[in-house]
Amino acid sequence: MWGPPGCGKTFLARAVAGELGARFATVGLHHVLDMWLGNSEKQLHELFEMARRSTPCVLFFDEMDAIGHSRMDLGRSAARNVVAQLLVELDGVENSNEGIFVIGATNQPWDVDPALRRPGRFDRTMLILPPDAPARAAILRYHLRDRPLADVDFEALARESEGMSGADLRLVCEEAAELGLAEAIATSTVQPITTRQLLAAVKSIRPSTTPWFESARNHVRYANASGEYDDLATYLRQRRGR
Repeated sequence: MWGPPGCGKTFLARAVAGELGARFATVGLHHVLDMWLGNSEKQLHELFEMARRSTPCVLFFDEMDAIGHSRMDLGRSAARNVVAQLLVELDGVENSNEGIFVIGATNQPWDVDPALRRPGRFDRTMLILPPDAPARAAILRYHLRDRPLADVDFEALARESEGMSGADLRLVCEEAAELGLAEAIATSTVQPITTRQLLAAVKSIRPSTTPWFESARNHVRYANASGEYDDLATYLRQRRGR
């Protein structure tokens, strides 16, 4: 899974594990890298061994571009060996990977080693985009569910929050709650969160996805000969036409 940050890639991976009734194990950079030569490869192998003993298991690699960075950019770095070890584990040459579902997530798919995306490895990709208007309204309702609310216009909020990620919308709710709290302190009465406060919070927060799209646009324009970023190109055209 790839796309801008804060759009729910980790939540989707957890949902897959839930639907499968499988154990969910997250693999981050701190689980793999070690200062001593050879230990990183050993720790990566042990993670796969743990998954093989706990099948069915979803092994989720977060920040895939950090663990599986393109070896063309690594030179003679020891990190090259980590990528090579990951390839061996994915292929299941020495041990069977039956019952292991490996999912990776990254904000920078162009930095992932091409060998990791060959058939039998991470050969299926899914672009995870910011939520659309109905999803934004649903996310806002979720984060406001336990807070005192006035008659909030969620449709207006959904229109004004175009381009925001789920993480941004959570911050909007927290900012609006702080505005409501400030008014409650000033009046000494409980003040429900209003549409006005939520709109003010939306306007004060710049969507965190904007810098990502600015960077990704260059890859779509100049590095899409294989068509792997066609979904993103389509989305950017639609976004420009709004």
